[in-house]
Amino acid sequence: MKRIYLFGLALVACAGANGQMSENFDARTVGDYMGVVSPDWTTWSGTVGGAEDVAVSDVMAESGANSIYFSTVSATGGPQDVLVPFGGVHNTGMFVFESDFYIEDNKGAYFNFQGEVTPGSMYSLNCQMLHEGTMLIDDGASPLIETTYPPETWFTLTVMVNLNTNTWEVYVDGLIQGKFSNSNNQVASADLYPVNNVANGGNDLAGYFMDNVSYDHTPYTLPAVNLGATQIINTKGLASVSVSPSVIVRNLGTSDITSFDVSLEYNGTTIDETVTGVSISSLDYYTVDFADALGLISGENDITATISNVNGEGDDDDADDDIKVETLNPVVPSPGKIVVGEEATGTWCGWCPRGAVFLEQMANDYSDHFVGVAVHNGDPMTVDTYDEAIGGFISGYPSMLVDRGADIDPSDVEGAFLDRIVIGPKAVLTVGSDYVDGATSMNVSVTADFVEAIAGNYRLALIVVEDGVTGEGSGYNQANYYSGGGSGAMGGYEDLADPVPAADMVYDHVARAILPSFDGMAGSFPATVESGEVHSVGFVVEIDPDWNLDEVHLVGILVAPDSQIDNGGYATMEEAAENGYLGLEDDLIVTSSINLYPNPTNTHTNIDLGNVDNENVLVQVYDMNGKLVSVRDYGVLNGAYTLPVELSDFEKGMYTVRINKGNTTEVVKLVVE
Repeated sequence: MKRIYLFGLALVACAGANGQMSENFDARTVGDYMGVVSPDWTTWSGTVGGAEDVAVSDVMAESGANSIYFSTVSATGGPQDVLVPFGGVHNTGMFVFESDFYIEDNKGAYFNFQGEVTPGSMYSLNCQMLHEGTMLIDDGASPLIETTYPPETWFTLTVMVNLNTNTWEVYVDGLIQGKFSNSNNQVASADLYPVNNVANGGNDLAGYFMDNVSYDHTPYTLPAVNLGATQIINTKGLASVSVSPSVIVRNLGTSDITSFDVSLEYNGTTIDETVTGVSISSLDYYTVDFADALGLISGENDITATISNVNGEGDDDDADDDIKVETLNPVVPSPGKIVVGEEATGTWCGWCPRGAVFLEQMANDYSDHFVGVAVHNGDPMTVDTYDEAIGGFISGYPSMLVDRGADIDPSDVEGAFLDRIVIGPKAVLTVGSDYVDGATSMNVSVTADFVEAIAGNYRLALIVVEDGVTGEGSGYNQANYYSGGGSGAMGGYEDLADPVPAADMVYDHVARAILPSFDGMAGSFPATVESGEVHSVGFVVEIDPDWNLDEVHLVGILVAPDSQIDNGGYATMEEAAENGYLGLEDDLIVTSSINLYPNPTNTHTNIDLGNVDNENVLVQVYDMNGKLVSVRDYGVLNGAYTLPVELSDFEKGMYTVRINKGNTTEVVKLVVE
């Protein structure tokens, strides 16, 4: 069996007939193949009685004497691959699947639900039980539940589904482990397949017994007029951002639905939509996009969708599916964390518009926390050293590396970003420069303000990125396999030609240089660095006269010993010049001599400089994202000074105060409460 993940909402097939099955294997003969002796069991290929089938065992059982046993030592699993058909496709009514499992020491287990009668067409649920006791559940598109199970112990796993309301619940020994809405809200069979591969966190060893396997489907009789809320989507994001959600509704009656109202309530705010002029046929889905936005807040909080006034007649014929409640738990970014996404692309690559679309989406949705870099191959925008280096990490085009983790499709970038943004960085990065108008080169500093101690080969690097790049000639034509819409919508590329002429193309996030290399500057730091230390590395950037400096960004990256990117930092040319070029490493002092009081504080603080000997004094304040939020040049001072700093407009958090005195820079932490 090959796991093929299909994305998006699965439209309904048919209501499905009643079905149930219960098997404890005690009436079977040891050695019998289930696909041979039971009409309720078969295999993925349909070939029963061989290596793909499962035989009855009496080695152990949860009840009685018999059970079935699955095992593999293959990274890809199998060869056993057993199907338990559910009597057709079920997409309304109540469905329950239950089985007792015993998973052997240091081994794992796996099964999935197929959503179509033909296996491989749709994965509705994947359940991976890792060898160390972790259970992972996803719907083929997104991770949904991470919980635990008891290894080397019989336990009962139950999956209970209300297919009308799209409410899926998972229980272990009768205790709920989580519930969710499913992007593929239908079931057709269970696929029992031994696999525990390393890519999913396993160890390539699977070995487990199953007993008392059952399923039960209770059908639903459609009333005349009934509209149900089945899913609330487009709610992913970071705490403190705003999203415009959508509600998926479904006609669970026999009459067409022509109009209705739907509201969403979250954190004390309610937004409404009135839908008219539609014709939703029986069992069809419809997506309501809300024009208004909701601001996400940290923590677990319910969001509630309510349907009313169906076909202009008030209540419909079944109130049980009019309200859908889901729990949002927005991601809270780790302070100072900037995620870096490097996309491998080329103008010759017909699928690469997908990368451009998703990079742009990330830039629009997460500009304060994400930096995108388009690394071109085989076209006039190629940077050879960058292209050659990233080529060793990818399997094809387009591809995406998020913080230089596993190679992924660009369409998966948001999920990878949300996984990384919560991981605290070792250091917060600030990018500064000494650029002046008309210069042909500039010094750029990448400064690492360490919030955790490190040891090992950490390195700093600098990437020059340009937006708004255009060009003439065929090399700037963009191949476009989305042209005509046959491959679906893709950010407007479906309406463009193949290739898109150079005159119609504007390229963003284009990598222009990487210094000194993909791997970063050797010897960027001492062998060990303590929390609170600040270190800076300088780079010389030769400015190409063809660059539009108004569109150039300077991106610093901290490369960890495992070659992943620990953190990023970025600045426009103007911001980098404001930050200033920090200079050589030995010009930077983590201060203990300058007194900052009060600290913590919420309105103001004072900088006690002590004695200043005819030196220019510049005070800069940076937030945890490395952004300059305050600067004041005091000019040349002589004598003892205390400098007030007003903080009433500052948000709560940790800040870095840099005091430049003559040729030295001293750094002190400031906490605003």
